[in-house]
Amino acid sequence: MVQKYQSPVRVYKFPFELIMAAYVRRFPSCPLIPMFVCSEVIKEEESEDGATHCVQRRCTVDVDAPRLLKRIAGVDYLYFIQKNTLDRRQRTLHIEAHNETFSSRVMVQEHCSYTVHPENEEWTCFEQSASLDMKSFFGFESTAEKIAMKQYASSISKGKEMVEYYLKELADEGITHVPRWAPPLVATSSSSPPQLPATSCARPIPPPSGRTDTLSDTLPGSPDDKLDADYIRRYLGELTPLQESCLIRLRQGLQETHKGKIPKEQHVLRFLRSRDFSVEKAREALCHTLTWRKQFHIDPLLSSWHCPQLLHDYYTGGWHHHDNDGRPLYILRLGQMDTKGLVRALGEETLLRHVLSINEEGLRRCEENTNVFGKPISCWTCLVDLEGLNMRHLWRPGVKALLRIIEVVEANYPETLGRLLILRAPRVFPVLWTLVSPFIDENTRRKFLIYAGNDFQGPGGLQEYISPDIIPDFLGGESMCEVPEGGVVPKSLYRTAEELESEESRMWTDTIYKSASVLKGAPHEVLIKISEPSSVITWDFDVCKGDVVFNIFHSRRAPQGTHTLANPHTHTHAPPGAASNNTQLIDRSWVLGQDYSKVETALTCREGESIQGTHVTRWPGFYILQWRFHGSAAASAACSGSSLARVDDMLASLQGAPHRCRVLYYTEVLQSQHFRGSMSSLESSHSGFSQLSSATTSSSQSHSSSTLSR
Repeated sequence: MVQKYQSPVRVYKFPFELIMAAYVRRFPSCPLIPMFVCSEVIKEEESEDGATHCVQRRCTVDVDAPRLLKRIAGVDYLYFIQKNTLDRRQRTLHIEAHNETFSSRVMVQEHCSYTVHPENEEWTCFEQSASLDMKSFFGFESTAEKIAMKQYASSISKGKEMVEYYLKELADEGITHVPRWAPPLVATSSSSPPQLPATSCARPIPPPSGRTDTLSDTLPGSPDDKLDADYIRRYLGELTPLQESCLIRLRQGLQETHKGKIPKEQHVLRFLRSRDFSVEKAREALCHTLTWRKQFHIDPLLSSWHCPQLLHDYYTGGWHHHDNDGRPLYILRLGQMDTKGLVRALGEETLLRHVLSINEEGLRRCEENTNVFGKPISCWTCLVDLEGLNMRHLWRPGVKALLRIIEVVEANYPETLGRLLILRAPRVFPVLWTLVSPFIDENTRRKFLIYAGNDFQGPGGLQEYISPDIIPDFLGGESMCEVPEGGVVPKSLYRTAEELESEESRMWTDTIYKSASVLKGAPHEVLIKISEPSSVITWDFDVCKGDVVFNIFHSRRAPQGTHTLANPHTHTHAPPGAASNNTQLIDRSWVLGQDYSKVETALTCREGESIQGTHVTRWPGFYILQWRFHGSAAASAACSGSSLARVDDMLASLQGAPHRCRVLYYTEVLQSQHFRGSMSSLESSHSGFSQLSSATTSSSQSHSSSTLSR
């Protein structure tokens, strides 16, 4: 199994040359890293002008492993080969290292680099990546792997301390500035590297434009949109080196599969925490959430959701200041809420939509409080008052609606609840808890604090978490709380099941995305009529299940018996749970190259990928966007487009193979003068939840060609 590590960008607010003077002091041994016993130079080279200096060392490492394991392996020390390449002209140091001991059983590779900060030439950036491939280790693979990762994490945490230690040592010796390298004026006969003079004349280090020493943002100009370690600590909190690595690797993976839009780091970190920092599990859950947000139009929910007056009057919940940790505080007077009346008057979907808007508002408030309190705040506190809770709250449809809300929130907003304070729990509460608790994640259940009666008023009660001047007045506090008191919803406002179903169906038609099934032998196709050449067809789709092949075809005549869609984004959409559609347009008698032609190279799209792209049309006529099942027969069909391949596909389907894919897509046709050359032309781009990649928004399109972007 291969273990990987990728560090964030660590910034030293010192010039590159001074960092190098500190770095070389760690050789031949370093007391700050006890496992690093010693090193010896086995090869050294330098360019004639002294600009490039290469050193290769054999490093002796004493791994803190069990004595039994060392005896079985037959070694006391491990040996690594390290190659350092210093380019004084470019002001870079690249370090490559690999293990010499057990190289046939274990392969450890590491790459580190010191470079000049892209915004401030007086600062130095450090990055580190490594991989561990444990092939076989005397039957102790798992044990050896854990020891290796533990040792590596320990050395990572010591790395910055080591440089800072030697920087202080230099300062104590009066060395606070090392001049930059300059080409020699005359050739020197000395074979030793030129010695740079040292001086105690320190120069002030101005922060780059738009920055302060306390706020470090993501480093710009990088295709990987790399994170700064200082930014992580300031806005995300203290993470171990391996946790930082998981965050960086997951973001890089999302950038590969969701080019143009990825969630903010805070949300990526929530999914990692909820999956115990398993990158693969977090990626799978996060990809499902990104698709869900698209399908149900969640990104613009705060601006598009209009809360019905009935909820204003009878929904007994609202935001109320913050707790002692600076977390946003949400108060829910559940015991005063007429859950049956709300479900009968508004329906389950309206309540779900309202709860989702509350969660979106919670994310926004967390970001605000992070800036206000100067520390990372990623979750909120919820106070639930159960006074008045009785058997009427156990109405079956109401409990069903509650369970569904819990399921949706747990899946798409993990680790957003920091603490749940349940006050004045009555005798009926254990019954409700028995029904609800199995649907709540175990990590979330640990955050529940339950108080019966007035126990919350004593020692270790509510004041431990909320300041007295913020505790609501109805709980004996000093703060006037504007959360509605609720009451019984008049039965005159109840609606029939048919009315609620119609309302819920209308609610979900607001989404701009359409869901479609792609079956083996039955591709899904969308027809677009183009009247003006140079019009731009744009698309944005997610592969929710299975793998598909995406194609674009052109025909001068419309397929028989099909409905032409000049504005595909005006499609009506089925409500959640409705069957996905599947439309086939290309007639089986049509021959590729004769009746229609391919205008894009076939693109294979894997499950979980998000694809955005554009095509600048050359001719008027009919364009067909096709999603086809990816398999041996499907692949040949995608490449050849022949009727025979389609027949083979159909025969495979008739044999009973359960092959089905699902895509979520949105298409739009833009006039050439309205096209801005990127996915920013799509409505889906405008999102407070997501951020566009600068590489995507700055891409340009050829007027006579097209782009498939992944």
